[in-house]
Amino acid sequence: MKTKFFTIAMLLCLLPMGSAWAQERCHYSRQDSILVEQLLASGHTDVLFYARKFLGRPYVAHTLELYPDDERLVLNTDELDCTTYVDVVAALTLCARRGETRFSQFVHQLRQQRYWDGKCTDYTSRIHYFSDWIRDNSRLGYAQEIQQPNPPFTAVQTVSVSYMSKHPQSYVSLDRHPEYRPVIAAQEKDLSGKKFRYIPTAEVKNTETLRKAVHDGDIICIVTSADGLDIAHLGIAVWHEDGLHMIDASSLQKKVVEENITMRQYLERRKNALGIRIVRLQ
Repeated sequence: MKTKFFTIAMLLCLLPMGSAWAQERCHYSRQDSILVEQLLASGHTDVLFYARKFLGRPYVAHTLELYPDDERLVLNTDELDCTTYVDVVAALTLCARRGETRFSQFVHQLRQQRYWDGKCTDYTSRIHYFSDWIRDNSRLGYAQEIQQPNPPFTAVQTVSVSYMSKHPQSYVSLDRHPEYRPVIAAQEKDLSGKKFRYIPTAEVKNTETLRKAVHDGDIICIVTSADGLDIAHLGIAVWHEDGLHMIDASSLQKKVVEENITMRQYLERRKNALGIRIVRLQ
């Protein structure tokens, strides 16, 4: 049976001797690299173009956890969860907007987005909470969180994260490496207390105000009241005639879908959902 993925040794063999990129810690399949270069060769720079290319892909959680003892940048375009879906779509869009068409450039972008300072070293070097993803990618100029006007951004989230450090048994790397736990706890402490404006569920209406505030292709971040967490789910904004919808890797539908219910209806069906934060790629 053929393995789907390249090993690191195989990856290094495919790259020019002395290539700096050849030294990076990366895991992907040949199909992944072919798909990425085909998409980037299209010349499209619109978020929704890339978001819709993954419709129907299976929802699979924990695809990044292949190396709990030896962190590597993992790319899997065949199986996606809500975070990896948004991460891949964002990386494709940002590369396309710079005119970058090579797979190596895409991998570099994905690594910059996903890891602190773009350095994949161990599990703690990965950005785990999406509020930190927003902060770091905003610092790098890749994204901007939209928090005005008011309305519809009438609510404020004061972040209080602690879930990972309080539930290390739920994360294979933290369970096997107790030395990582204080680092994660310190990252949580640094993020906690930060305040961000968001659109509460009651304001997610099919109005001109909301249509001006939220654009097609924006990243939708569902604010949660769940203890120790900041964001419960992610998707890509898309406007329909009846209102705001979302394209997302759905754990309920087990695949990437363009939701057939409005964002308001989606939020009202989830007891811990408070509203949405909005992030725009630059």
